[in-house]
Amino acid sequence: MSWSYLQRWKFTDSCGRPRVPGGIHVGCAHDGQQHDHATRRALLKAGVAIVGGAGLATVVDPREIFAQIRVFPPPPPAVNPIAGLMDTHVHAAPDVFGRSLDDEEVAALYKERGLDSLVLKNHVVQTADRAWFARKHVAGLKIFGGVVLNSPVGGINPDAVNWMWRMQGGFGRVVWFPTFDADNHVKHFKDAPEGIKVLDADGQVLPAVREVLKICAQQKLVVQTGHLSTSEALAVIEAGRDAGVDRMVVTHAQFEVVNMSFEQMKKAASMGAKLELCAMGPLMGPEAHLEWMRNWRRVKVEETAAAVKEVGAQNFILATDLGQTGNPSPADGLQLFVTDLMKAGLTKDQITTMGREVTGNLLMG
Repeated sequence: MSWSYLQRWKFTDSCGRPRVPGGIHVGCAHDGQQHDHATRRALLKAGVAIVGGAGLATVVDPREIFAQIRVFPPPPPAVNPIAGLMDTHVHAAPDVFGRSLDDEEVAALYKERGLDSLVLKNHVVQTADRAWFARKHVAGLKIFGGVVLNSPVGGINPDAVNWMWRMQGGFGRVVWFPTFDADNHVKHFKDAPEGIKVLDADGQVLPAVREVLKICAQQKLVVQTGHLSTSEALAVIEAGRDAGVDRMVVTHAQFEVVNMSFEQMKKAASMGAKLELCAMGPLMGPEAHLEWMRNWRRVKVEETAAAVKEVGAQNFILATDLGQTGNPSPADGLQLFVTDLMKAGLTKDQITTMGREVTGNLLMG
């Protein structure tokens, strides 16, 4: 015969002391002293004496012990706040930077959480081929890729754009202008004396930029401004409009490296561009949990909600810019972002407009 010993739920420790800080113990001898005995039933009936902060004994109902110990996360939401949304800015492994999930894993997570589509972004290699592989392994989720015009692909390189959109599957849809190699970025963070430029000394858009924009217009690609300054971004948007590009986005418009004002957002929108709002914004700042994020200004959720109310939800898209090791998963980050925006006064309709309708028109319209 075998016996199964189940550990009893204990209100007190082995010597009879209540398992609460500062509890007065009864019913055993220890520390060289004998204490008056009281049965557990008596303890539970009368309540447990606890020494308060001022040294006065108070009586605690046993149910309060349960309340102190048995604290659980809330149940799943009755309605999934991110179901059907799209994320235009996801980082995944393999990469030169630490990523918590690979392409297939992040796609599987997004499908499980009910999202409609995502865009894989990498600062050093194009991701159109990776989108093809991810779709093959995770059916039912729309996955896209693109190319960032940083130095690894030759900077402002029309050939890199041409080969990206030609990739098998046709899932290469996004062209980002330089990010961490942008002249604005390296000068802002003092990484280098200069970086990749999009304007000449007279402030005119460079011929190579116009060639890239021409290809994007012909192939219906989404143009994102990357880490260009506000003035550079507005100049590229104007040139894109003149070239016939009808899908333009100001990348994380509120992040420190771009930092558009409401008036500048309205100007970009008047030229046909959308403005990207990212879930990583509220996680940054001097108090950030990851050291490298402390160099960036924190974008408060209330600030983001105010921008939407001022400029109009139809001019924004939602994204995460997540996937980094040590950060919330992109799905959790997006859910936190959405719920916080709604707490800050945005409606479900505004979330749907930004997170699905506008993004869907950009990627699949």
